[in-house]
Amino acid sequence: MCFTRRPVVAKLFVSYFPAKNASIPTANMVHYVKMEDGKVMPIQEMLKSIERYNPEHLKVIEAYVEEQARENQYDLEANLACLKLYQFNPHLLNLDITYIILLKALTNFPHTDFVLCKCLLLPAQMNDETVKEIIYLADILEKCDFSLFWSRLAKHPENYQKISGFHDSIRKFVCHVVGITFQTIERGYLMQLLGNVEEKVLLSWLKRYGWKEEGGLVTIATQEDNIKTKHITEKIEFDNLAPLMANCL
Repeated sequence: MCFTRRPVVAKLFVSYFPAKNASIPTANMVHYVKMEDGKVMPIQEMLKSIERYNPEHLKVIEAYVEEQARENQYDLEANLACLKLYQFNPHLLNLDITYIILLKALTNFPHTDFVLCKCLLLPAQMNDETVKEIIYLADILEKCDFSLFWSRLAKHPENYQKISGFHDSIRKFVCHVVGITFQTIERGYLMQLLGNVEEKVLLSWLKRYGWKEEGGLVTIATQEDNIKTKHITEKIEFDNLAPLMANCL
């Protein structure tokens, strides 16, 4: 798809307008894009139009990606639009923004956001060492090898430092996997899966999911919680059984 740049479009900037009667932090404010011709629209609305392919909007979208990292927000549609603009305009490629987008996709496991983002990467991005490392982390998460994930993460702390809430987002996925896998789990093993967390961190996750600890074991769920009894009633007419009974004589 080819996008023709309009000669009238000039400088773009981002403006924040709070919702009515809101004394809310910046994280909950509406993100707008404004152009010199006076047209103003929320980023989400712009992404639904042909404007999402306008390279003039790239700086605005990149700023929005960085805001997601700072404020622990997430907008997959905006992130995909950013990667698509890099595809159409390789000379505008920003690897730092690429790292943020991929790491934010990691935080939304088990959803397939990371696969969608990966499919839009250019060769220049795929050949980058940091991108390769993030892709490897995604592979580890898919295999649920959480011990390896945390140890690998510790080797490159600079990769995720800009992502607010990164650890807790991964731990949420760990708890999701534990919740559908175990009925009971050893306390120490659970702490290890969560990234060798401290006592108070473990207790906060137990409280969050309503898991109970007793005698070194954490109860995740009982068999009765997972199995629902079904009553099945079958109606068989005598005419259907008559041939079978005749053959048995």
